[in-house]
Amino acid sequence: MERVIQYNKNAVMWLVIAHCVCDIYGGFLNPIMPFIAEKLGFSLGIATILVAITQICSNMLQPIFGFFADNIQKRFFVFWGLILASVFIPLAASAPNIILLNLFMILGCLGGSFFHPQSLGFVNIFSQDKCSKNMGLFVCLGSFGFALGPLFAALLTQTVGLDNISYASIFGIAVALIMFLFVPKLSLNSTKTKHYKFFQTFKEIFNNKQMNIIMLVAMMKSLITNSACILLPFLWKQIGYSAFNIGFLLFLFVFFGSIGSLISPYIENKYGTKSVLYFSMLATFPMMIIFSYTYETSYVFSTILISIMGLTTNLAQPVVLVAAQKTLPKYKSIVAGFVNGFCWGTVALILSILGSIAQKYGIINVLIILSIIPVIFSYFVKFINEKNC
Repeated sequence: MERVIQYNKNAVMWLVIAHCVCDIYGGFLNPIMPFIAEKLGFSLGIATILVAITQICSNMLQPIFGFFADNIQKRFFVFWGLILASVFIPLAASAPNIILLNLFMILGCLGGSFFHPQSLGFVNIFSQDKCSKNMGLFVCLGSFGFALGPLFAALLTQTVGLDNISYASIFGIAVALIMFLFVPKLSLNSTKTKHYKFFQTFKEIFNNKQMNIIMLVAMMKSLITNSACILLPFLWKQIGYSAFNIGFLLFLFVFFGSIGSLISPYIENKYGTKSVLYFSMLATFPMMIIFSYTYETSYVFSTILISIMGLTTNLAQPVVLVAAQKTLPKYKSIVAGFVNGFCWGTVALILSILGSIAQKYGIINVLIILSIIPVIFSYFVKFINEKNC
């Protein structure tokens, strides 16, 4: 007989902290990519292809890592995921050529791909009946870490230079070692571990209509977040912003996104799942239009606007994660890998050609067109069954 795993506050806390740290490294390269491109001599088009390759290689694999995480249920993925992200992403900033840059980016992103599915599954398991609250906190601290990453990287770039950023690895390695002490092996807490068949599992997920809709919504969220984080630094560098200023603006965009993740469960409880998703998908377009007219002429107003845009976009993140896990509760890490990784990787396929288009037709024009896409696909929100969310 399988024993019920009890609520484990320490495990949840250290998973949340580790998520914050892992995503600090996840947001590390975005603000300084224009400066890395300048140092190594490649264009915006090449930069977006590099980012897309790393995200496709890592994020597309998250459901597979989630499958193994759900089967072995040990700490391998959360521990080594954080180690890889901590070591290789800072190394990428100081890479001497484009080949090593791409290799380090892939290995670092693979770390995040290792970490996220299993940590999301663990938070769900260790939270028990406090899942929605803790998932909101988990996503919030991850987004906060992703917000700190640009600020941290930009500050290091301006103070010690790109070639010395690799020392930032020490912090992540230390947190990984502490987390290893406080997050227990699930195999020690239960007498039975379920094992799932690979193809049968993935067939069941892809044949589930609710999961398909949830993943579509997740793609729309990642489309805006990802394109903004990649393209906005190049837009701001074009008008003369420093590395620290770019990092600060990206920090605000993602930081307020973390606030959106934190308050999302409370708004969902009051107004319902569909209301949160509709608002998150519809509101970005008018704000992007206004931003296009103000980013050059009004620094303060456009800064406030980009902050609100970050909050609005990320309202959907914890909602879709919990909805996916409730739709297919036996595959907690696997569906988390789909929502948090596969969807990002699919969007990366689009982003791989985005840089060249933005270079030809203008970054702001591309961002406006991209913000229309969630508006169109918001139609499918009406088919989500709120009873399962």
